[in-house]
Amino acid sequence: MRTTPMSFIRPLNMLCLLSLAFSTAGYAAPIADRQPEVSQDIVVTDARGKVIRLSKPAQTIIALAPHIVENVYSAGAGDKLIAAVNYSNYPAAALKLPQVGGYNAINYEEVLARKPDLVLGWISGNGPQVAAQLERLGMTVYVDELRTLDDIADEVMTIGKLAGTEAIANQRAHQWQQQLNQLRERYSNAKTVSVFYQVWNSPLQTLNGQHLVSDVMKLCGGENIFADALSIAPKINEESVISRNPDAIIASGMGEERPEWLDTWKQYPKLTAVQQQNLFFIPPDIIQRHTLRILDGARLMCEYLQTAREK
Repeated sequence: MRTTPMSFIRPLNMLCLLSLAFSTAGYAAPIADRQPEVSQDIVVTDARGKVIRLSKPAQTIIALAPHIVENVYSAGAGDKLIAAVNYSNYPAAALKLPQVGGYNAINYEEVLARKPDLVLGWISGNGPQVAAQLERLGMTVYVDELRTLDDIADEVMTIGKLAGTEAIANQRAHQWQQQLNQLRERYSNAKTVSVFYQVWNSPLQTLNGQHLVSDVMKLCGGENIFADALSIAPKINEESVISRNPDAIIASGMGEERPEWLDTWKQYPKLTAVQQQNLFFIPPDIIQRHTLRILDGARLMCEYLQTAREK
């Protein structure tokens, strides 16, 4: 009987052991069976249609408009704000933030010196050139342009995504959306009331149909008499208001107090709004700012228009 030399058996056994090791512990699936790697980047699209990509949630944020500052806090990311602009007065913590100019006069050097992970801007307020300049300086910039009430909830959730606070942001946005929908249901079939919304008296200024305030009017069954104006915040004259004869006049002003100039319309007694005593006031911070607080202003407007409707 022939025997196999031991010198041949040992290499053969070693080869078998190596084959077994690779076939169990080190098995690699065929290329066709491998799952593609999933990107962990945060990706959103801003109001310019530009894709904004972050490799991780932003830890340092600069907001270039008061309403954006407020929305960052609503999204649960207020502790990540390192600077804002003037008139950023809500919530109270925002008053302590360093300022990098005004929303329409940004201090680029201040922004650059603070080295934020993310800058949040506003197209119509800052101007499109601001975002472009900050991007040339190497900043990552997301810009908004909120025109409807639903846009506000979307912005809060987007900021939550960018800042890594989605759980808080989504919860607050959804709760707010539910309250908004309740108002819609209540006034969806209400009789239309024509409205003149007065931003200021000298020069006489209003807002057109593209502004968020017009969407609040629609929510309440109101119709903006200057919805067709070309400019988003047109300057007008008294004759144009008289000729359109609104059922109600709602003024904003600059602060929490009813402006005295609202009563100057009483010198035009033929106006329906004057005859029916439908001269109303809503503080600008809760009606002209694109934030969750606008629901407070919306409730007031709905109540005022219902009063005018019943008359």
